Amino acid sequence: MWIYLNDRFVEEKDAVVSVFDHGFLYGDGVYETIRSYGSRIFMRDHHLARLQRSTDAIGLTLPVPSGGWPRLLHDAMERNQVGTDQTDAYLRITVSRGAGEIGLDPALCPNPTLVIMAKPLHPPTEDTYQRGVSLIIAQTRRNLPSALSPQIKATNFLNNILAKREAIAAGVFDSLFLNWEGHLTECTVSNLFFISQNRLLTPAIECGILDGITRELVVQFARELGIPTIEGRFTPQDLLQANECFLSNTSMELMPVISVDGRQIGPGTPGPLTRQLHKHFIDNRRRFLEPPALA
Repeated sequence: MWIYLNDRFVEEKDAVVSVFDHGFLYGDGVYETIRSYGSRIFMRDHHLARLQRSTDAIGLTLPVPSGGWPRLLHDAMERNQVGTDQTDAYLRITVSRGAGEIGLDPALCPNPTLVIMAKPLHPPTEDTYQRGVSLIIAQTRRNLPSALSPQIKATNFLNNILAKREAIAAGVFDSLFLNWEGHLTECTVSNLFFISQNRLLTPAIECGILDGITRELVVQFARELGIPTIEGRFTPQDLLQANECFLSNTSMELMPVISVDGRQIGPGTPGPLTRQLHKHFIDNRRRFLEPPALA
């Protein structure tokens, strides 16, 4: 595997980061995960804009000019033989504060560390989409937005890891966070949607969630299909009374949810509006691929 580290591609065994890197010491960094469909990257500019927003929010300078990313990402795919007709690519960009003396002052780190990985994408199996997945509501609460903004896609993921441990212990697909007010937010790596009375409902950004890029597309597609959509504040009881539920993120698109805390959602099978939205997503995702000339 070839990994881009700072200013060149190196083999995996040589992709070494200093123990004094503040990303390792303090979780001081940001990241983005991106995917391709074949050789064309999906929602590329949206992801790169969010990466820029994250770095701006923590006062970190991206070490690549905006026009340099497309070639760099495609080089990473080509070197690792992903982003082909046979294998979609999973791309992760990580930018940390860099190596420096121990201490919290960002000025201790003169240069950020940049890592780009390109691996085969392994989406959930078709059987998982047909069957649907189960969630629990985590005892771990979502970080308070006034303490750490969820709009910063930070490498410090301990909040999510604690909730994921709860899901693993319960033997379910994932955990669902509540916020400081007891309202629904999101899962550890995905946004939440549910359907009630033929309306699509999803927690508002103000509840303390990351503004997922696939989430944005789902809302757009629902409106294209004439499905009334509400972004608001909802309780676990609202979810448990829903007819359907699903999750969204870049790699899995739309994943049906059939139960929460052991209680069935609707009939306990993936619902018709979920399937309709996912089909519309699949039929229209090509609209959001980078131009073929860049692939």
